[in-house]
Amino acid sequence: MFRTRSRIRHRLTIQLCSAALLASGCVHNIHVAPMPQEHSPATLPARVQLEVPFLAIEGADHMPGITLLEWPAADLQHAIIEYFAQRQTFTTIGTEPADLRLVVKAWLTLRAPDRYLYRVHLETDLSISGQAPLKTYASEGQAFGSSVRWVTASDQDPITDATTQALHQLASQIEQDRELLRKSAGR
Repeated sequence: MFRTRSRIRHRLTIQLCSAALLASGCVHNIHVAPMPQEHSPATLPARVQLEVPFLAIEGADHMPGITLLEWPAADLQHAIIEYFAQRQTFTTIGTEPADLRLVVKAWLTLRAPDRYLYRVHLETDLSISGQAPLKTYASEGQAFGSSVRWVTASDQDPITDATTQALHQLASQIEQDRELLRKSAGR
């Protein structure tokens, strides 16, 4: 009986250690740094407060045998700030209260028909601080990844590409509304 308990404990210990090793090595922590390919044709003379209330991930951890994917909303928020600052869409953009408020809700979906398809969808409200939205925008980007997700880069690179596309669409839409936003912010 002592031997049986000892074997069970030994097996349980091995299983728990194996599970811990697998879990720690099977998480792809995503960090994106999308770069604009162009500058804004004319900087909007406004300070902007950015909020990213959530980043929903669908598909990455719901498929059998798929590595867990972690992409915190704070990373996306930082990436958006850097993107718009480098593109020079606004005078300044950050997380502190400002003239305008940009609220970006984000979704990442991952599908695997034969190669992994990463889709980043952004729904954005732009408003004068404390008021209803002046304008609502939707933008999306997608990129194919590899057929196997072995390392973090196999997720990170296509997510960065899809995010860059979505942010380019969003920035272009906002910049097209320059006159509306300039007049509204000038009230």
